[in-house]
Amino acid sequence: MSGGNEAEPVLAGLITMLLAAALALVAAGYGRGVHELWSRRGRGTVLPGWRVVAFTTGLLVTLSTQSGPVADLAARGFAGHMTQHMLLLLVAGPLLAAGAAGLPLILACPATPRRWLARLRATTAVRWLRRPVVTALVAGGTQTLVLWFWHLPAPYLAAVRHPVLHVAEHVCFVGSAWLLWAPVLGTARHRLPVPTGMLLLVGTMLPASALGAVLTFAPGPIYPAEVLGSDPLADQQLAGLLMWAPMDVVVLVATMAAFLRWLVGLQRQRPERVTSPEAGDRVPARTRGGVR
Repeated sequence: MSGGNEAEPVLAGLITMLLAAALALVAAGYGRGVHELWSRRGRGTVLPGWRVVAFTTGLLVTLSTQSGPVADLAARGFAGHMTQHMLLLLVAGPLLAAGAAGLPLILACPATPRRWLARLRATTAVRWLRRPVVTALVAGGTQTLVLWFWHLPAPYLAAVRHPVLHVAEHVCFVGSAWLLWAPVLGTARHRLPVPTGMLLLVGTMLPASALGAVLTFAPGPIYPAEVLGSDPLADQQLAGLLMWAPMDVVVLVATMAAFLRWLVGLQRQRPERVTSPEAGDRVPARTRGGVR
């Protein structure tokens, strides 16, 4: 047992290094694709600079959660671990989605994989998956499934005990969050209609809030004592609040922002339908019955 315990920090460090190398490879591919895109179309066209900054920041946030102060905080108890999870779900995932990495990463691929991807995108199954309603159901369902599964006591305990499963857990969180936010924050041509996107965010928030409420209001600890802090019930309740409150705030702010942007877009497209009370007297007489 002691030999296994001594080997775990070494394994965890090795996995962290491999994860850092994988993120660096993704960053290099993204950078190469952006460079090729901008060299063809001009700097900042097709893919604005703020999206590049968002993607880079998302990678840095993902890496920062695996070591340093955030990882140390996660090792102290369930609430610290939940902080780590929320950074991946509510910060890293949306930032990566805002980076619109699909086109840059495809451009970074050699010619043969590009052709394979083009053929795959043209298949009936992929076209079906890209329908707005199907995309929303898949993204929301994946996020909910991932969130609930990894916070069940048995999978959570297994992830805490085994570094490989711990990394797999975090990959699932980042991947599902990326998938959830991509049709909301991605480029306009791949974005869901605003009403569908709003329903997606709110519909995904509700199961997450329910899980947070379960952890907050449970009469006793649900998880084994080894993964909880010095005050097990208080640690679990704080973790539930950390899931519940930030998730609701982020989703509600994003939903309201999308709704307001949608209203502004409608006003620009059909300004004649958006009038102030003062403008009523200036409407031509023919629009009020045709009688002067």
